[in-house]
Amino acid sequence: MGEDLTTTAERVRGSVESVIEGKPEVVRLALTVLLAEGHLLIEDVPGVGKTMLAKTLARSIDCSVRRIQFTPDLLPSDVTGVSIFDQQRREFEFKPGAIFAQIVIGDEINRASPKTQSALLESMEERQVTIDGHTYELPSPFMVVATQNPVEMEGTYPLPEAQRDRFMARVSIGYPSPEAEFQMLDVHGAVNPLDDLQPVAHAHEVLKLIEAVRAVHVADAVRRYAVDIVAATRTHPDLRLGASPRATLHLLRAARASAALAGRAYVLPDDLQALAVPVLAHRLLPTAQAQLGRRSAEQVVLDILQRTPVPSSAPPAGPLYGGQTGGRQL
Repeated sequence: MGEDLTTTAERVRGSVESVIEGKPEVVRLALTVLLAEGHLLIEDVPGVGKTMLAKTLARSIDCSVRRIQFTPDLLPSDVTGVSIFDQQRREFEFKPGAIFAQIVIGDEINRASPKTQSALLESMEERQVTIDGHTYELPSPFMVVATQNPVEMEGTYPLPEAQRDRFMARVSIGYPSPEAEFQMLDVHGAVNPLDDLQPVAHAHEVLKLIEAVRAVHVADAVRRYAVDIVAATRTHPDLRLGASPRATLHLLRAARASAALAGRAYVLPDDLQALAVPVLAHRLLPTAQAQLGRRSAEQVVLDILQRTPVPSSAPPAGPLYGGQTGGRQL
């Protein structure tokens, strides 16, 4: 990733942080998922800025944006689109649904029925929609940012494992620090910060960033380390469902993006360790005994990281992105 692309990534990060204050690690993970061509699940209690984070990321990029408010009466055709018969031309005309955008915000995704939730499966994995036997390609870049409240269960439909597995990472924003909350009252108390937010990057610049991330080098030892971490989830005694091969691929893609954002042309084991919890934990199902012992999936992943041998191979020689002599953390 050259100097121009690094500057673009910094602009997007700075734009999002101007609204989501005091949560740089959350902003960085959202940007990492975008550049890794993944989808992000934001799961937290009400009022901490889940939808605000999704909207800010979308408005910081000059891309097409659609927001879907998931409700129990939302139909699959509202998401994907529908073919309508045109009486004058006497033929069917396809009316695209809300999924036909580059950044799709799915607010309170667990409030829709499983039938409607499943309408996202094909688009999230294959970046296309099939209606009445016709396949329609989705625009690029394409990212789904979904939010849900894990506390309120009445009138909701938990996401099935197949749906959760399609999200590259899950993030919880958490409550702000007292200082950040005090600053929020001063900045956000009178006006909505989104009103003055302007795009700082174009879609073609994001595509260049994605291409640069694909070129990040991953040594065989680091690949093996990623496989070992994911494989350990399938045999851990506290888990009744481990991570899928898709999780391994998502972990590696996210590590590439993280390395690029740090100014490196290669992936380190540290990148995998930093991303293991947000990428893997939401795909895992603890056993009943683990739940009784209050062992969360996040704790299991941390336990696996401690037990899995870390490769000792040195990173490849060569300049970093932008010709730097040291990694630059965004």
